[in-house]
This record gives sequence, C-alpha cells and structure tokens, in this order.
Amino acid sequence: MTAVSSEIAYGSDVFNERAMREYLAKDTVEALLHTMNDRVPLDPSIANEVAHALKQWGMARGATHFTHWFQPLTGSTAEKHDAFFEPVGMAETIARFSGKNLIMGEPDASSFPSGGLRCTFEARGYTAWDVTSPVFIKRHANGATLCIPTVFCSYTGEVLDKKTPLLRSMQAMDRAVRKLMACFGEAEGHASITLGAEQEYFLVDKALWLKRPDLVQCGRTLFGAPPARDQQLEDHYFGSIKPRVLAFMEEVERELWRLGIPAKTRHNETAPAQFEMAPMFEELNLAVDHNMLIMETLRNVADRYGLVCLLHEKPFAGVNGSGKHNNWSVAYRGRNLLEPGDNPQQNAIFLAVLASIIRAVDLHADILRASTAFLGNDCRLGALEAPPAIISIFLGDDLMEVIQRIEQGTNADKTPGKKPKLRIGVDTLPPIPRDATDRNRTSPFAFTGNKFEFRAPGSSQNCSSVCMVLNTIVAESMEVLADAIAKLPRHRFHEGLEKVIRAVIKDHRRILFNGDGYSEAWVQEAKRRGLPNLRTTPEALARQIVPENLELFAKSGVLLPTELHSRHDVFLAEYDRRVRLEGQVALEIAQGMIMPAVSAELHEQASLLRDLQVVGASSGIHRVQVSVNVLGQALEQVGDACEKLRDALSAGSEAIRSAMEELRSLVDALEQQIADVRWPLPKYRDLLALY
Repeated sequence: MTAVSSEIAYGSDVFNERAMREYLAKDTVEALLHTMNDRVPLDPSIANEVAHALKQWGMARGATHFTHWFQPLTGSTAEKHDAFFEPVGMAETIARFSGKNLIMGEPDASSFPSGGLRCTFEARGYTAWDVTSPVFIKRHANGATLCIPTVFCSYTGEVLDKKTPLLRSMQAMDRAVRKLMACFGEAEGHASITLGAEQEYFLVDKALWLKRPDLVQCGRTLFGAPPARDQQLEDHYFGSIKPRVLAFMEEVERELWRLGIPAKTRHNETAPAQFEMAPMFEELNLAVDHNMLIMETLRNVADRYGLVCLLHEKPFAGVNGSGKHNNWSVAYRGRNLLEPGDNPQQNAIFLAVLASIIRAVDLHADILRASTAFLGNDCRLGALEAPPAIISIFLGDDLMEVIQRIEQGTNADKTPGKKPKLRIGVDTLPPIPRDATDRNRTSPFAFTGNKFEFRAPGSSQNCSSVCMVLNTIVAESMEVLADAIAKLPRHRFHEGLEKVIRAVIKDHRRILFNGDGYSEAWVQEAKRRGLPNLRTTPEALARQIVPENLELFAKSGVLLPTELHSRHDVFLAEYDRRVRLEGQVALEIAQGMIMPAVSAELHEQASLLRDLQVVGASSGIHRVQVSVNVLGQALEQVGDACEKLRDALSAGSEAIRSAMEELRSLVDALEQQIADVRWPLPKYRDLLALY
C-alpha cells in the first residue's frame, strides 16, 4: 500500500524504511532495520547519525519540537516537548538533536502514578527509545512534533509504564513459541504476536456536551431517563452514515493513513450516535501504539466538527455500551499458528497451540478478567451488549467436535455411528472453514477461524494491559506443553503428543462453552464448574496479587512482585478516585441543578393552584394538587438522597455507587415530570440524535 488517495501518501508522517533509505547511509539503514526486526540492541555508534537524519526529516515536514512519547499508568499517553532550536548569540539559532536526545529522556517521575514505588521527592525517571516502534510526526494547528515511542522507568529501574511489560511479555511468547516449535522439528525463527483492535465510540454535539457536567468531568451521564426512541427499532446498526459523521470519519482516516495506521472499516454501531472503526491487524507492539493514536485522533478530529468523541464504556444507561474487541493471534516464521492448516504437521502444531491457550485461559481466567477491570468497564460487563464477567472460551461446533474426538480417544471408533478416531500428527483435520459456525457475541473469548477475539476489553482501555496478560499466561502454558512434548520418544511421538493434548483437554474442558453467556443458567453452570465470577473491579484486581500470580509474572520476567503490587495499588486507587469523583459530580448536579429546577416547578405549580382556588375553578384543580404533592414529596426524597450520598462520600466505593443509583432513580423519574424549558440537562433524546 503506497497511497490511499492522490493527496495523501500512506505512512508519509512515519520514519519508515522508505524514509530511512532517503536520509541514512545504506549500512546504517541495515543496522537499524536489524535492530527493529530482529530485536537486537541498538548499535550506539549509529545513534548520532540516526538522530541527525530524524531531525532533518522531521524539520522538512514542519516539526519544530521533539518528544519522547510514552504510556504511563494513567491509561493515556504522555509527552514533553523540547524545541530543536537553541540560541547561539543575539540573533542566531541552531537546530540541535543528538543521539543522546534520541535514545534517552528524563521526565519528572514524581507526578505519575507509581503505587508507592517512588516518593514525591524521588523525581528522577527515564524514557528510553523503543526501536521496534517507528518514530512519527504528530500534526497540530500551528506546527508538528517529532514523536519518539519510548518506555518509561524510574531512577532505580522499576517499570512505570504499560509498554515495558508488554514488550517483556512478547519476549516471553517468543521464547515459548520457539521452544514449542523446536519440539516439532521446525526451523529456527521468531514468533510474532498480532492484534486487530476494534474501536467503538459515541459522538455527541459539543454544545450539548458542555451543558452536561457529568459528561465533561466523568465521561458518562450520571443522570438521564430513557428516551422514547433509542435502539429498539434496530435501524442504526450498519445504517447509512450521516454526512456530518462521514466527513468526520474521512478526515480521521486521512490522518491515520499519514501515520501508517491501516484504518480499514467504519460503520454505525448498535446504539444511536455510536460508531466503530477497525484497522487491519498489525504486530502487537505497533498495534497498541496505533490504537492509542486512533483514540487521540478521534477526539481531536471530532472537536473540529463541533463534536465530542466519547470513549467511555457506558456513556448512556439503557443503550449499548462500547467495547474494544482484541483480535489476537500468534505466528511463527510468517505462518499463523491458529490456522488449522491442511497437513498433519500443521494440524498437530495447531492443536498443541490451541491446547496451550485452553489451559492458559482456564488456569488464569482470574487475571485475564482482572486485565479488563476498571470503573468504566464495570458499567458495561455483564449487560446484554457485552460479555459476562465469567471468562469462557467459544470454539464453535466444528472445532468442538474435533476436541471431543480427541478427548474420547480410542473409544471414538468403537461406538456405532461415531466418526473414526483422529490421529494427531498422522491424520489431517476435517476442514474447519473460517466461518464454519455462527459467531457467539456473548462469549468473552471466542475462536474466529484464525484468531481469538477477546471481547471483554473496554473502549477506553490501553490494549497493552490485556495483551500483556494474555501473552504471559499463554507463554507459560506453551512452556509446560513443550516440556512434556520434549520428553516423548521420537518413535512414538505422535501417539505421545495425542496423550499430552488429550490430558490438557480433559483437565481444562470446563472453560469451553458454546452457549448463551448472558443467561442465568450459565451463571449457575459456571459456578458448578468452579469458574470465577469476578463482578467488580476490586474483586478482580485482588487476584493480581495472590501468590500464584505474583510467581507467574516473576517467573516469566514480565513483572516483579513489587511492580505487580504497585500496579494493583495504582489501579485500585484510580477506581476509588473515579467513584468518588462521580459521586461528587452527581451530588453537585443534584443540589445545584436538579433541586432548583424541581423547586421552581413546584413554585409554579403551587402558584397555579392558588390562582385556581382564588377563582373557584372546578376543572383541573385536582390534577394540579396531585402535581404539587408529587413534586413536594420528590423534592424531599432527592434532598434525603443527597444527604445519603454526602455521607457515603466519606465511606467506601460500594456505598457511594449504591447511593448514586438511589439518587439517579429519583432524578430520572423527575426528568419526565419537569417542564422541558426548566430541566437543566440536555436529555438523551437530544444527545443521541446526532445531526
């Protein structure tokens, strides 16, 4: 792909191989590509040459500043801009950018969340160039900035970002895949993990957004009665895209293409004013970086169109929330290991990889669930548009039949009417078309032909957290299977392999479920199977720091116990702060906006009642009297609920959320009783009607 239109060259704002060959000597290009592709350390001797080339390339495209672009534990990205230009005398400047500037930066680490790893007075932190992700240019209204993707750590080496553990987990997967492939006599090579992240979002008019303090401060509506029309007519999904929205989408795509982000699909989602864009799959590290840029681009471009992009998982109660389905796969020497293949060797490898994943998800469903745990997702998971908090695997009918035949072993060919026994590594699997079965949107972790789709991540989430955990648990299982397979005698290899895979299936079959994940029957069945049901963020996060999980991450080299403890503390503290923020905002809206509106309506109705009584009216007076009584009682109830919420703000997060729900039910009922001209908040019917 060299161009997407006559105006925009794909990847024109990326220091890719094309740009390298234009600005660097041939030997330097090869050395840099060797570092990027083969993940070997950067040769320090070329750092200054690369830095000079980046400066020249960036300035030629309008860049005046450079920044180390990193991903702290805040969930967003961070950057500190430094100008290329330095004064030399009274009237001259010179552009400077050295190899040292390129390779390492030193942002203040004291103000980033660290979970106690760093004290306020311990300010020093370091950013280091992640050479596996290309340098790019971010454009803004008055110029451009050269962005260097980096990792972020403390002065004493503790990890303070989300990128470093992801890279470590990719290394763990590479080791494990190579070890497993060696058991099958495969040639030496590198593993690559790929990701395609489907980004869902809402768009609302900025003028209405500004009138909603809850949307502005919390990203979601804390109050709002359901409108007469939302998604019940099922006419928004895949419907014709409105011109204003389409113009926005096209500009988003143009910006993404410049950044080398393969934006592919765009469409209306289920709820009104909800949309989705999806890129083609990429190498995991790059895909994560690109998704962070996708979210930023959506927000920035929306503003130019008088819109606001809402990335919260549940901005509106009663309609579909937004997720970010992570389509994850693993390849070796360019071949997708989740493709069943068409020969016995490929089939055997596929089944070994599949068995590793089944074992991993069953044993570590708790931390896989924890990887998706935060307040926004708590509002979404378990609802009818999102997978439940119970982790299970969907394989589809065809693959489940294969699994059952393996599990049954020698008994399979002794039962009348049964298909012959499957001999792993000898027989060829029955054809498994990519779309051999219907999709199961109620499953959190579904096999979709040549990849797994993890549906539980939230729309605002950094994909690195999810994929880091997934890589770590699958790598551990691959190591276990590789150790077992390596012990098999070569003359009975396939027979032994069959036994190894059969044992894994029998031990971990409980995680496989092809049914309705939304049903209450599944909740009870999952409980019977012993599967964890971690409904809330605090429940899920607690599983991060149990001894067995601390040991798992330490053994894999992904996170030290101190680093995992710090993350648990950061994420739990963030959850608590967000709950308290929402509680405070809800209280302010109720006291400062809702109650005055109710009081004004009550005053008007009471005045009307007095006027009717004065003139001796016989019609309508009863209804006005009822209205006055209802409003008066409601005002008292809202006031009491506000007092309850105020008290709860001094208690725990669950007390706050409970008090907020009680207050919301009262306010939402009042919304339908107060005159439109007096109600202080834009209603759902207006917010969801995007023109």
